[in-house]
Amino acid sequence: MNGKINMVDLHGQYLRIKDEIDAGINEVIDSTAFINGPAVRQFREALSRYMGGTDVITCANGTDALQIALMALGLKSGDEVIVPAFTYVSSAEVIALLGLTPVMVDVDPKTFNITVDNIRRGLTPRTKAVIPVHLFGQSCDMEPIMDFAAEHGLYIIEDNAQAIGAEYVFRDGHRARTGTMGHIGCTSFFPSKNLGCYGDGGAIFCKDEKLSAKIAMIANHGQSVKYHHSITGCNSRLDTIQAAILNVKLKHIDEYSDARRKAAAYYTAGLKNFDSDGEFFDTPFEMSDRSTHVWHQYTLKIKNGLRDALKAFLAERGIPSMIYYPLPLNEQEAFKGIARTGEKLIHSKECADSVLSLPMHTELTTAVQDEIMDGIESFFNRL
Repeated sequence: MNGKINMVDLHGQYLRIKDEIDAGINEVIDSTAFINGPAVRQFREALSRYMGGTDVITCANGTDALQIALMALGLKSGDEVIVPAFTYVSSAEVIALLGLTPVMVDVDPKTFNITVDNIRRGLTPRTKAVIPVHLFGQSCDMEPIMDFAAEHGLYIIEDNAQAIGAEYVFRDGHRARTGTMGHIGCTSFFPSKNLGCYGDGGAIFCKDEKLSAKIAMIANHGQSVKYHHSITGCNSRLDTIQAAILNVKLKHIDEYSDARRKAAAYYTAGLKNFDSDGEFFDTPFEMSDRSTHVWHQYTLKIKNGLRDALKAFLAERGIPSMIYYPLPLNEQEAFKGIARTGEKLIHSKECADSVLSLPMHTELTTAVQDEIMDGIESFFNRL
């Protein structure tokens, strides 16, 4: 096959919706309503409907969303916030920035997600909140987490940056979008996300009217009336051009999720056909009875210490892959002397040493996937 293989094909996706995107951008430019223009309100309302009616406060990026969410809860220095050790840095970074204590706990080795048992092992009298991260596109098992939070008076802030569009299934059969089950939900619109803009952007979800109003104030310099600042806030907003882009892409989000699911199923079938007994790698585990999966990443766990060698071999063949994430957060220099570990982080370390994500995006073709899987098979056949 000829042509470059991409981890994410944003250009191909753009070409399919080019006319809609260009029209939206041009409308903003013609209006010169670059800050808080009509497209921002339209996007908030459309995303609220998609998310089941929760209030939506847009902001500058996903990290700001997490920081603003924590600021709204009124936590004090020395309060502890539980976060998974195997995740992107933002989830713990904002905790430390606010003078709080990140408590890093282990994850489930199959789903890569935090569980109620992990949270329980990190709990102390100083614990005030938990940040479950719906990693790689699949929900944490939220029902027992929410029950535990209610029992212990904990706030739950969902990091939904990688799983927007996924649904969690409760024991009684009702379903909820990830990001809407906790007290606050946060997401990112970074370009490579499942719902991504063409720059930076983020949003916060909240069903509590009073808390939602406070979040909106914090994101807007602590004001609800211009030049009247009731609380200390920050300046974090989604610009109108990005909102116009997101208005278009939100209409396609379920179509995009379906394309990712088909690509994931094709990967899994082909890889299991080659390595049916799991001698070389584990394909991603789906918690299908409790959560849909939107496949932000398709992540293998490579066995026998061969992950880095496989990555290098694929790169030589022009096949990209990524390691999300090479170090658990407790091993990051930034958190030494700041964070506490709530348990032995055996699985987080094992995941960091073995994970390898393959190209995954809405434009992925079976021909490209066959080339990727042929590369993987060739590597292991050489052993």
